[in-house]
Amino acid sequence: MLKNGPVALLFHTLVVGFVLAPLVVICLVAFTPENTLSMPWRGLSLRWFRAIFDHPDFVISFQNSLLLGLLSATLSVAIAVPAGLAIDRYSFPGRDAINALFLSPLIIPHLVLGVAFLRLFALLGATGDFSWLVASHVIVVTPYVLRLVLAALNGLDRSVEAAALTLGASPFTVFTRITAPLILPGISGGWLLAFINSFDELTMSIFVTSPQTVTLPVRMYMYATESIDPMMAAVSALMIAMTAAAMVVLDRIFGLDKILVGQR
Repeated sequence: MLKNGPVALLFHTLVVGFVLAPLVVICLVAFTPENTLSMPWRGLSLRWFRAIFDHPDFVISFQNSLLLGLLSATLSVAIAVPAGLAIDRYSFPGRDAINALFLSPLIIPHLVLGVAFLRLFALLGATGDFSWLVASHVIVVTPYVLRLVLAALNGLDRSVEAAALTLGASPFTVFTRITAPLILPGISGGWLLAFINSFDELTMSIFVTSPQTVTLPVRMYMYATESIDPMMAAVSALMIAMTAAAMVVLDRIFGLDKILVGQR
């Protein structure tokens, strides 16, 4: 097996450092005691984390984003799993077109999607309805679930399913007792990616939210247009911590290599 040389290791270190540096800086700035965005050279403070709870609108927006992410990710899994099974297991007219349709939100700019959804909801008279906000997020995040489900199905040993069918198990039993547990890492990873993308979605959400359904990223954007202080860094640090914790838990349970590459 070839090993990376010192030049390759240095290059990888620089790339990882370049990616992580902004996140580390944001997390450090969140602990500053100053009134401006600055490094906490004079000591650490939880002042700006406490300030978040002095703004009830941020708490409500966090609850909206949390509920939106949970519903969107769960509904996306309910759509992507049967769609992935159909695309992977069966050959039928229009299969490639359906696959492309499911993946199309990945290549369409979210600004375009936001304007399109805004126009559609206005025609339907559904502007400001939380359920339509969920529907728009489901459309955007379903491709992430579908890709990981397809990767898990592609690496699945189907001889186990064939053996169960030969022994008299029904297709439903085979799916619930064999297929679903084997592709669970892909499903879980897709759910997590869908939740993260829904929770962090800003560009499209600006167009489809209402004053009653403002999400946390939209609230942060609105606040940043009026004032930029370390509270924004504190909120960002909490979001980074939540995402990192979810990834660590998922890695401990399933392993990120199985989730992102597919079951082997």
